[in-house]
Amino acid sequence: MKKHFFLTLLACVTFLTSGVAQLINPVTWTSHMSAQEAKVGDVVELIFEAKIEKGWYLYSSDFDPDLGPIVTSVSFDKNATYELVGGLTPIHPKKKYDDLWEGEISYFKGTGQFQQKVKVLKSDFHVEATLKGQTCSDETGQCIPLEESFAFKDLKVTVAEAAKAKETNKKADEVKAEEVAEQTETTENTAVAAQTEVKEKATVAEPAEEKAEKLSPASKNEVTPVSAEEEDTIWGFMISAFLFGLAAIFTPCVFPMIPLTVSFFTKQEGGKAKALLYGFSIIFIYGLVGAVLAPLTGDPSVANLISTHWLPNIVFFVIFIVFAASFFGAFEITLPSSLVNKMDAQSDRGGLLAVFFMAFTLVLVSFSCTGPIVGTILIQSVGGHVLRPMLGMMSFALAFALPFTLFALFPGLMKSMPKSGGWLNSVKVVLGFIELAFAFKFLSTIDLVYNLQILDKDVMVAIWVVVFSMLGFYLLGKIRLPHDMPVERISVTRLLLSVVVFSFVVYLIPGLFGAPLNLLSGILPPQTHHSFDVNSIIRKEVSFVGVSGNHQGANEEIKWADRFHLPHGLHGYFDYEQALAASKRENKPIFVDFTGHGCANCRKMEDNVWAQPEVLKRLREDYIILALYVDDPTELPEEDWVTSTFDGKVKKTIGAVNFDFQISKFNSNAQPYYCLLDNEGELLIKPKAYDLNVENFVNFLDNGKEVYGAQQSTVASH
Repeated sequence: MKKHFFLTLLACVTFLTSGVAQLINPVTWTSHMSAQEAKVGDVVELIFEAKIEKGWYLYSSDFDPDLGPIVTSVSFDKNATYELVGGLTPIHPKKKYDDLWEGEISYFKGTGQFQQKVKVLKSDFHVEATLKGQTCSDETGQCIPLEESFAFKDLKVTVAEAAKAKETNKKADEVKAEEVAEQTETTENTAVAAQTEVKEKATVAEPAEEKAEKLSPASKNEVTPVSAEEEDTIWGFMISAFLFGLAAIFTPCVFPMIPLTVSFFTKQEGGKAKALLYGFSIIFIYGLVGAVLAPLTGDPSVANLISTHWLPNIVFFVIFIVFAASFFGAFEITLPSSLVNKMDAQSDRGGLLAVFFMAFTLVLVSFSCTGPIVGTILIQSVGGHVLRPMLGMMSFALAFALPFTLFALFPGLMKSMPKSGGWLNSVKVVLGFIELAFAFKFLSTIDLVYNLQILDKDVMVAIWVVVFSMLGFYLLGKIRLPHDMPVERISVTRLLLSVVVFSFVVYLIPGLFGAPLNLLSGILPPQTHHSFDVNSIIRKEVSFVGVSGNHQGANEEIKWADRFHLPHGLHGYFDYEQALAASKRENKPIFVDFTGHGCANCRKMEDNVWAQPEVLKRLREDYIILALYVDDPTELPEEDWVTSTFDGKVKKTIGAVNFDFQISKFNSNAQPYYCLLDNEGELLIKPKAYDLNVENFVNFLDNGKEVYGAQQSTVASH
């Protein structure tokens, strides 16, 4: 009994302390007009400026609103004093291809600005507007929907001009009088609208771009620091480039050069020092190639164009196919012999400079084998950080130069080197199969960006199953290409490699039928682009909670089940009142998930935490699940509209009602946000936000269940 009393007391204390949580407000808005004075018929700009806290970013308005994140939009109350000209225009947003949403997004960091042109129609000019959008944090993983109201009333309109226009606007006033404060007009914020704005020829006080630079100097040439996630990606890319460099060593163009080069240095005075210079020269040459391309591949606008536009992706696909054909032995990619001869002649002069030209000669001579590999690294660096091409090239060169330098310093190691032979060509062929497999990644990018739904995940997996199966048979000697030697018996190495390859093929096969293939996340298309997903079919067929076995009640039609779905085969509710009734009926606490279509970190929590067996078991057995989408635009019937106790505004959509519920009841406006409630809708323990630690989440669920059990026992004892 003492334990029950203590747990009940703990629940009360937790509820009281949670009420003092602070609402997060990382974006501060200001507004003004481009002019203080105008005549009737003039066009002025309404300017919305955002100051964004460090570590947060604001989604812009000029990308596909169906992609996932909430785009910024502004709705204007109609009245007869103005007329909209074109659409809302973001000023210099950053752009990037987002792997999570599988498309190009635009966003602001630090500061942001939007402009809307309007035409002045009457002397009592005034505009009222409501801005909606979404801001997210790189550091905490939280996302917050935004809603801000603005009023523009201080424009001085020339009286004489207004009088002349009075009669002209009289009839328009009569027609529009009944529409004032009755409807809102939402501007469509698409790239097409933005282009229309650029073409608009109305006269304004000064060009919009110049004005944006004066008003937001901090946004100009802003350098965005590399986040922890980006840093991890760069390190992964450098490791991959290093491994490519090691692979390049074991090709017919490079491997035979090692003993010849080492022999040259060991026979000279100061050979070890020259060998070190030789290695550093190789790294410098490849690093220089990366440095030359860095401004192109690192520029956000150019990089995103290259990453997402269909034309460069088609070009990259063709290049990779050509690389694969070259490695298979169809032809060789070589540089002009005159260039190679010139570099070789320079290396014969002697001295330290000659060592550099010897390194340059090696780079040119080995190009037929290293060219496709280097090209692969450079293409993969497109769209990344500005230093990515240079870091990739230097990582490749470090591995490539390693044997030349190492064997020159320690000549005795040469005895342990394997002899040249047909196995060197086999290395090229294996690389050719890898190039062939990755070529289709570029076609997949086109399919995702343009929503063609041709190269879906199952189609991509099928292609990879075929390509890597052929690689496995090649390693077993069942396939022979033009430059291959006859294989009478395979080596242990080839046998083991074939085992690895066929194991990978077996791993791929379930992906044809809907398996997630998490190891290839980000390489293959996402699970949502799957033509045949068994789990998705099952979820669509089960439309009643009682059938799912997740709850104990009789068959019950779930409100909004046609629009929302829970991940991992879970079943629950999307309406608070319905979940509350189920909680009372089944005597289970409620797990509330404040989420959103555009919440990237909500998906990360679902994929990395909810998917764990210990979490899924608790969600299925111990809780009534309630998912409340705070960004869904579906308009509710008028009888379901809610007048907010927080800001006094009428909430008319599913998302607006759910978001107001989160703010009003839990004093929080960030997602993901998880609350555990009793069957009266009261908090059991302190809510939880974004946290990828599975153990922490399990403890959160267990503590809520324990407090709920103690609470119900206390009620029963009375």
